[in-house]
Amino acid sequence: MLKHLPNTGRTWPLPNRSWFMKMGWHDLLFMHYRVSVAQLRPLIPDGLDIDTFDGSAWLGIVPFRMSGVSPRLVPPLPGISNFPELNVRTYVTINGKPGVWFFSLDATNWLAVRAARKLFHLNYVDAKINFRSKDQSCDGTWFGYESTRIHKGVPPAKLKCEYRPIGSEYQPGPETLEHFLTARYCLYSASPAGKIYRGEIDHEPWKLADAQVLISENTMLDGMGIDTGDQQPVLHYARETLAKAWIIKAVND
Repeated sequence: MLKHLPNTGRTWPLPNRSWFMKMGWHDLLFMHYRVSVAQLRPLIPDGLDIDTFDGSAWLGIVPFRMSGVSPRLVPPLPGISNFPELNVRTYVTINGKPGVWFFSLDATNWLAVRAARKLFHLNYVDAKINFRSKDQSCDGTWFGYESTRIHKGVPPAKLKCEYRPIGSEYQPGPETLEHFLTARYCLYSASPAGKIYRGEIDHEPWKLADAQVLISENTMLDGMGIDTGDQQPVLHYARETLAKAWIIKAVND
């Protein structure tokens, strides 16, 4: 069982109120591409600054699986608390708090998709996802991941790949690219009226490993008009962590 420990990587205090939801994140692949701020700016609401590292914005595609997703004081429910998910994200900041902006969050849980859209103003969409752990071999465990978006009225998107960790786990230090891409303790979203919200998140600092990926198909960015050219993504793997999330609040309230 995962245990939630105090986070020593935060740069601002936890909210002075109870957290709303808990969840486990498992077998994550962080697949990042360097992109220009100019490419992302039309896709990000006014009021949010695009966060950069080494002069560039970064766009992430993150497949993983969730476990134990449940509100505070409610036990995880069989059949709806464990499911795979696939995020497309970038990094933004406002008022000195760097966070994540999600372009899309594909998931197989019909109820979670609708609840997150309503409660958090997040662009969750329905998808069929097959996530599997392949047999271990001399070169380690491979994870197979295939996601096909099926949400009505949303551009189709698909990711089919296999990935695995390489080498030992490490905790990235401050001022590194790995820290920039993963040490994010809030998310930002916008209401249909354009109001910006922040959702606080807390979890232990990531323990990462380098990763390898074999991509058979990837159209997750096609509907965004983003061209990553022929660059190879920056890859990291994280085994698991337990996260807690607070209900969103308007940034300027």
